[in-house]
Amino acid sequence: MVETGDPEAAPFLFLHGWPESWHSWRQIMVVASQQVRAIAIDLPGIGESTGDPTDGSKRQLAAAVRGLVDAMGLRNLTLVGQDVGGMVTYAYLRTFPDLRRSVIMDVVIPGIDPWEQVLCNPYLWHFAFHSIPKLPERLVQGHQGEYFDYFYDAISADPSKITPEARTAYAQAYATDSALTAGFNWYRTFPQDAAANKEANSQAPMATRLLYLRGEKEGGQINDYLDGLRSAGMTHVDHALVPNAGHFTQEEAPEDTWRLIADFSAI
Repeated sequence: MVETGDPEAAPFLFLHGWPESWHSWRQIMVVASQQVRAIAIDLPGIGESTGDPTDGSKRQLAAAVRGLVDAMGLRNLTLVGQDVGGMVTYAYLRTFPDLRRSVIMDVVIPGIDPWEQVLCNPYLWHFAFHSIPKLPERLVQGHQGEYFDYFYDAISADPSKITPEARTAYAQAYATDSALTAGFNWYRTFPQDAAANKEANSQAPMATRLLYLRGEKEGGQINDYLDGLRSAGMTHVDHALVPNAGHFTQEEAPEDTWRLIADFSAI
């Protein structure tokens, strides 16, 4: 865990995606620390995380995050998640409805439109590959840098924004067999996540304020994602596109990303 800013200020907890770590938030935290208490963690099993591993399901990950929130006594929390971290954020707000504000970035939520459409996208072949038991670990171990580079180069608007230092940090965060398995398990539990989210849709509408952010050069139409979230019972959904960013918005455009989050949070 990394923390910066005034410990008495409003807390913002940042959750990373795949194949990254807390390090993806480093630039955001420099800017955010001037206004808020900024906290970023490695998800369970990744990098320098401690504690018991999870099965990869987003509800278990959300429960682990809740344990940290309670242990730190965080109040009036804004939870911010990108990619898989966004899936965890959704599971958190559904499981712990006392969350007042949340931000979900650059991700489709399992079981919520346009989930089925996304699963049919051939460019997202890694969803299926990562779901295969054991095989991804065997093929990727020892080649984390080369494998992860493919994604940084393919789905960012400017691959140079994912610096050599950052790429090295991410490869190290997934260097062990157990870390690779933890990351791939996030994909292996997608069917479980989708079923849990569909079940949650039958509950009462959610009052948690939600900001959905997406890089303007990310694939897909943002309105499809907004319609899905609203149909799932999210009654207060704001949205914005991050200028000049692809999938890794917090690294490609940290100042604009934080500005949009801060404006949403009325800081």
